[in-house]
Amino acid sequence: MFCSDFIQFATAVKKFSLLNPLLIFSGDCLNPSVLSTITKGKHMISILNELGVHFAVFGNHEFDFGVDILEDYMKQMHFTWFLSNVHDRFTSEPLGHGTVKKIVSWNNLKIGLMGLVEEDWLDTLATVNKSNVSYKDYVEAANELAVELREEGADLVIAMTHMKWGNDTRLAQRAEGLDLILGGHDHEYGIRKVNETWIVKSGSDFKNLTKINIRLFDASFQYVFEKVDVVSYLEEDSYIKAIVRDFTQNIQYMLKEVLCPIDMELDGREITVRRCESNLGNLVTNAMLEATRADVALLNSGTLRSDRIHPPGNFTLYDLLAVLPIVDPVLVIRVTGSQLLEALENGVYKYPALDGRFPQVAGIEFGFDPDAEPGHRVIRDTVKVQGQYLRRKKAYLLAIKEYIANGKDGYSMFKSCPRMFDTETAQVLSTVVMNHFESIKILQGRKKCVSGHRMSLIMTTDKSPSLTAFEEEADEPSGVIAVPGIEGRICHISPDMKEHLHQLRTARKQGLRTFPTISDNASENSDSD
Repeated sequence: MFCSDFIQFATAVKKFSLLNPLLIFSGDCLNPSVLSTITKGKHMISILNELGVHFAVFGNHEFDFGVDILEDYMKQMHFTWFLSNVHDRFTSEPLGHGTVKKIVSWNNLKIGLMGLVEEDWLDTLATVNKSNVSYKDYVEAANELAVELREEGADLVIAMTHMKWGNDTRLAQRAEGLDLILGGHDHEYGIRKVNETWIVKSGSDFKNLTKINIRLFDASFQYVFEKVDVVSYLEEDSYIKAIVRDFTQNIQYMLKEVLCPIDMELDGREITVRRCESNLGNLVTNAMLEATRADVALLNSGTLRSDRIHPPGNFTLYDLLAVLPIVDPVLVIRVTGSQLLEALENGVYKYPALDGRFPQVAGIEFGFDPDAEPGHRVIRDTVKVQGQYLRRKKAYLLAIKEYIANGKDGYSMFKSCPRMFDTETAQVLSTVVMNHFESIKILQGRKKCVSGHRMSLIMTTDKSPSLTAFEEEADEPSGVIAVPGIEGRICHISPDMKEHLHQLRTARKQGLRTFPTISDNASENSDSD
C-alpha cells in the first residue's frame, strides 16, 4: 500500500461520517509495504484509530511481526479485533486474543458479528507454528455462532472473513443464519449473492470501500451497495497526512535499529553472490526455508543489492534494506526434481558473467562444471535435497520470490507450477529475514516471548555449526545459527574432480562396488532417466 492511498481513504470515509456508519475492516493492515518494513506496521495504529474503524478480523499479515507485537498494538487500538475459529493452545483463547462474537446496537439495529478464517490461512503464518493452534471449520463455527447471536437478540448477523472467494462462497452456501459476509484476503473488488447471502469484498491497499445501506422491509433486509473509488477523492486528510509525515521524518532514526549482532563478515559483493555460494545468500535462504517450511529455497542473486562486505558487529535495519531494498513476496510452489535440475542449470548458465540469475540456495546442494556447455553444467550425482539424492519425478516444495515464480531471469520452468503460497498470503522477503533475527533473540533468551510463539521455526543442524557473537547466558540450548558459513551448497567442479566423478559413474555402470560413493548411492536412490 502507498501512503497516499490511506490519506485519500480517510477523506472518503469522513465524507460519510454524518451517516454514523459502522466501519468494518476485513484484515491485512500491518504489512506488507515499504513503510511497514521499517515501522513493523506501527504507523497503522494511529491511522486506523483516526479512520474510526469499529471492528476488524485478523488477516494473515497482522501476524507478520509476531503475536507479541500484534497484541501490544491491539492495546493501543480503539476498536475490536475478531477471530472466532482459531484458538491458541498456549492460552486456550482465540489466537491473538481476538474476540469470538459480539452484538452491537447501531442505528436501531442489533448487529451480531463474528470473524472467520480459512484453514490455509494458518499455513501462511510464518510466526506461528500451526501445531500450537486449534482450528474449527468456518462453516461449523458460523452455524454455532449464528444460533447463539440470534438467541442473544441479533437482528442482523455479519461474518467478517479473511478467506479466498471459493471459501466465502462455500460459507454462504452451507452456513445458516448469516445475512452478510464482508470478506478480505482476495485483492479484487466484488459483490456476489450466493443463495440468500451477500458476499462483499472491497479490494485491497485502501483503494476502495463499499457503502452498504441496509433497510428492513416486510420482515426482510434489503441492501443497496455502492462502490467508492478512493482515488477520486483528490483532497488529502490533513491528520492522516501528518501521521505519515511524522513517521517518514523519523525513518533515518528507525533505520538504526539493531536487528542482530553478527560474529563474522557477510559478503554481499556482486563478484561473490553472482558467482558462488555466499554466507549472505545462505543467511537469507535459510530464513526463507524456515519461514515457509519448504524443502528448498532458491534466490536469484540479483536480489542481494548491497554490493559490499558487511563487517562483524551490529547488523541494522539500514543494512538489511541495503541488501533487500525491494518489496519481494516469497511464494511456495510445487516442483518436480526435473524442474529443480533445470532451474539449477539456468542459474549457472551464464557463469562466469556477473548475472543476477546465479542461485543462492538452502535445502539443496549441487556441483557444476564451469567449463561444460551451458545447459549441461550441473553434475547430477552431486545434487541433494535435504541430504537425500534428488529424484527427477519426486515433488518438492520450493520457496522463491514472486519474480522468479513468474519466470523472470530465465526461470521459465516455474511459470506453470502450482502455488501453495500465493501473492496474497506471501510474506515480504525483508520481513522474513527480520523475523529470523527476532527468533534467534527469543531462542537465545535475549528477548522475552510473552505469547509463547517463537516467531518462526529455527532449524539447527550439524551442517551449520557457526554461533553468533551475541550468544551470552542464553536460557535456550546453543546451536541456533544467525550467520551460517560457506557450507558447500554450491561447488565448482575441478577437472580432476570431474574425471573422478566420471570414473565413479563408469564403475557404477559396470556394477562395481569398489567405491562406496555419491554415484553408487545415487544409483540406488534416483529415478531412472
